[in-house]
Amino acid sequence: MKLAEYYLSEFDDNKLRDLSFQLDSFSIYARTWDSKFVNLKGIKDLAIVMAKIKLDQTWWHIYLLVKLTLILLVATASVERAFSSMKLIKNDLRNSISEEFLNGCLVCNIERNLFATISNDAIIDRFQN
Repeated sequence: MKLAEYYLSEFDDNKLRDLSFQLDSFSIYARTWDSKFVNLKGIKDLAIVMAKIKLDQTWWHIYLLVKLTLILLVATASVERAFSSMKLIKNDLRNSISEEFLNGCLVCNIERNLFATISNDAIIDRFQN
């Protein structure tokens, strides 16, 4: 419930109340009625089992919270990578560059694996056109 309170765009007051009821009933269901929940190793396994047996439609508030939890780690890593790239690019020497140029440099730095597959000549031709 505490985690859901941080996602205000997904969980308003009514949905938080519904989530509370769903958590109570889901907890009873998972412990009592369905053996598929016995040997889960993590939240990823919970999401997989819920999707396989179509519980994502019955307890969709819980499933949404599980998905948001799984996305949180990826989003956090992406933000940290972006700030790390910004720290490398925007130093004292380049402190006066424009926002547009900074954004372009950051995209190139963050997505350097993608840009490594494209030749420099293709990029130059694209910008010249």
